[in-house]
Amino acid sequence: MSEQEFKRALGYANSAFDLLKRSGIPPYPQFYELLYTYSTGVNPTLNARINAIFRNGDSPTTNLAETLYNEFLKSDVNDRMSSVSERMHARIEAVYEAIDSAMTTANAYSGSLQSASGDLEREISVAAMKELADKLLSETRRMQETNRSLEQKLEASRDDIASLQRDLDDVRRESLLDPLTKIANRKSFDEGMDGAIAEASETGVPLCLMIIDIDHFKSFNDTYGHQTGDQVLRLVAMTLKSNIKGKDLAARYGGEEFVAILPSTDMEGAVIVAENIRKAIQAKELLKRSTNEKLGRITASFGVAAYRPGDTPATLIERADRCLYAAKHAGRNRVISESELEAMQAQVEETKDVSAA
Repeated sequence: MSEQEFKRALGYANSAFDLLKRSGIPPYPQFYELLYTYSTGVNPTLNARINAIFRNGDSPTTNLAETLYNEFLKSDVNDRMSSVSERMHARIEAVYEAIDSAMTTANAYSGSLQSASGDLEREISVAAMKELADKLLSETRRMQETNRSLEQKLEASRDDIASLQRDLDDVRRESLLDPLTKIANRKSFDEGMDGAIAEASETGVPLCLMIIDIDHFKSFNDTYGHQTGDQVLRLVAMTLKSNIKGKDLAARYGGEEFVAILPSTDMEGAVIVAENIRKAIQAKELLKRSTNEKLGRITASFGVAAYRPGDTPATLIERADRCLYAAKHAGRNRVISESELEAMQAQVEETKDVSAA
């Protein structure tokens, strides 16, 4: 974890504890998780609900926190996935039972055939022959009926399992999307980083990481409200996604930060992509939907880092983060890459040397 990421997480944690203390809610793990999630802003529906409570002047209580936790965090995608898995398990068990029943009938039929074979090897009367034929005919019809029943059950099970598989696929896709912006979430980004770094390490193809932070987002959010803030987040996400292609992955990293994994892209190409996105964001004029009031333009700062042999996701993120913070300190609304940051640092050192001399 980079120093900047640690500071962000610590800020969210302090905010959560402060809310717990001010509300008189005990700092149990589930309540801490609830208010930590609120502090990050990754669940817009939860934030809207809590903001409404604060606006109405209601005093948060333990019971209310419990209700919100059960509604927004306890019944999550994992529960839905578990439910689908249980239904699939039950359906597979039903298939096994149908097959076991059919096998029992088949074994009984095989036994009848073997018994009849032994009878036919001996001389038997016409009446006994007729009785044996009737018995075999009855057993055969029973076997046919069992087979038809098994086929019907297997057909129904096949359709049910296919439907359940589609449900599982939908839940998994949903679990990898940020609910507000509809682009990849942090979990999806983490998986994508692991895969991209493994590929770069094995093949030697270039890989770059871009981190984006919306400039002055907190003050914008405080001035115009969370709904307008959510509109800004969606706009940036849409702009980011529409300006990357192929195997690139755009994701919401947390709060007002976004990331893009750029496989098969060198530093020069990544900087060009970042500049295109920066200009596209700046070019969009924001309107307040309820009044059509012009709210001006938003800007974002960018940090770009390139994969180096031996890098882990943490080390690559840390270097991109340093570039992002350099862009912030350099006046915002700009892209700074590793190579530019190194040149800036070298220039600072040169200036120090000259001053010392």
